[in-house]
Amino acid sequence: MPNIANDPNRKSWINVPENCDFPIQNIPFGVFITKEDVITIGTRIGNCAIDMGALQQLGYFEGIELTDDMFMQDTLNDFISDGKKTWRLVRNRLAELFDENNPALRDNKDHREVVIFKVEDIEMLLPVQIGDYTDFYSSKEHATNVGKMFRDPENALLPNWLHIPVGYHGRSSTIVPSGIPVHRPYGQTLPNGETTPVFGPSRLVDFELETAFITTDANLMGEPIPVEEAEEHIFGMVLFNDWSARDIQKWEYVPLGPFLAKNFASSISPWIVTMDALEPFRVKGPEQSPEPLPYLQQKGEKAFDINLEVIIKPENSEETVVSRSNFKYMYWSMAQQLAHHTINGCRVNSGDMMGSGTISGPTEDSFGSMLELTWGGQKPLTLKDGTERKFINDNDTVIVRGFCQKGNLRIGFGEVSSKLLPAIDLKF
Repeated sequence: MPNIANDPNRKSWINVPENCDFPIQNIPFGVFITKEDVITIGTRIGNCAIDMGALQQLGYFEGIELTDDMFMQDTLNDFISDGKKTWRLVRNRLAELFDENNPALRDNKDHREVVIFKVEDIEMLLPVQIGDYTDFYSSKEHATNVGKMFRDPENALLPNWLHIPVGYHGRSSTIVPSGIPVHRPYGQTLPNGETTPVFGPSRLVDFELETAFITTDANLMGEPIPVEEAEEHIFGMVLFNDWSARDIQKWEYVPLGPFLAKNFASSISPWIVTMDALEPFRVKGPEQSPEPLPYLQQKGEKAFDINLEVIIKPENSEETVVSRSNFKYMYWSMAQQLAHHTINGCRVNSGDMMGSGTISGPTEDSFGSMLELTWGGQKPLTLKDGTERKFINDNDTVIVRGFCQKGNLRIGFGEVSSKLLPAIDLKF
């Protein structure tokens, strides 16, 4: 089935500002609530949010096999479960419907009034019910930097790292959409030179620049997903700030890995950009040496050229870009991550989320965490307002933005923005 929504020459009758992340070639999917407290599945073109539940009730998806309430639900899980054929049919229909030459909705004022909203008049919600969440550790540059800081600089990568996409199972209950603030977490830490831990708020709260992909119902328990088929089961991608408490992590992560340092909050951008929309931005990923085992071997362009940046905005002050990186630096691809995740028969369901792991590039200004950017606090960053940061301060807002660009075609994710609030006052 042709992917007609990607036609770079297509224009919409909805105005799309210059350098907007959401031209008609994007057509992402999300969930929002209107001023009338109606929750609906929707898409976005320019600065307009589109109520797909209303479109379905008005008959604009006629001819596509959908349940009667497909887009009147509060999550995308059922739609994602329908698979790639349905995703493409719906996306193609939306591209045709909002094409500048199609009068069907364009010239129907009554329909437009119930279908189209200004983005400032809606509130974005979590787009899927996330059943399970896995976080990978797939940036060679990031893993090397962390290894240099915490282990032997001459042997920064652990022996398994170049052979498997390392990952761990995280906590889905505290994944929140952009705009939801996060409290500084409590936990145990071990002060330098001490042998007994202390309890209190984390002093070293950090961001992690990541993306994440959302899966469909991919397999039955016991059935691996072949690497060459893995992308068929990936619905799309979001931006992801996987908050981290470095001092808590340092004390707890041996022998079983991150726990309280990671499960207190993770923030995602609310619009899921489909793999179909990202197709024009494929690139070849890093050379993998040694060659992966056969079940992880893949050929062709399996990486994506996604420009990423992280901004710190202190309260009542201006933004400072602290990192510029790119998803194409990732050593292990999404297909390899999903293939490895299921090689033992692990079942993957609709709405499951897989984090990329911190995305760091080869230069100091492309590192994906404050841990690396300040080298553990040894080299503080100076923001535009003159203040310094070793890690994230209370009332700082961390913003992650990302987009792809090829000629005049720009496909973006918008942003994930979250403010770090002071720790809650505990009473014992």
